Amino acid sequence: MSHTVLVVDDDLDVIVGMLEDLGCEVTSAQSGPDALDRLGQNENISILITDINMPGMDGHELAELRLRPELKILQLSGREPRRGGLPMIRKPFSFEELADTMRRTAGVC
Repeated sequence: MSHTVLVVDDDLDVIVGMLEDLGCEVTSAQSGPDALDRLGQNENISILITDINMPGMDGHELAELRLRPELKILQLSGREPRRGGLPMIRKPFSFEELADTMRRTAGVC
C-alpha cells in the first residue's frame, strides 16, 4: 500500500529521497503553518513526519493539533526530547533506521 507522506523540515533533500526509495508519495513543507495548509489541501496525506525544532510553531505544537485522528505522526530531532508518546527518530539517521521506524509505526510505503 502506498502512503502519502508530508515531511516538515528545513533540510528536506535527504529524507525525501529516502522516503521515495521506500515507495512513498512525498510532499513537503518548511514550517508548521505551511504544513497545516498542505494537510487541509490534500486528504490523501496519511503520515506526517515533522522536525521538532522549528521556528514559530514547533513539531510538538503541530503534532498536538492532531487534525485527523487517523493521521500517523513521526517526529524527527537531533536534540529535542520526545514528548506525548509519539514515535521519534534521532538525526542523523540511516536509510535502514528510517525504514525500520516507518515499518513499525506506519507500515511501509
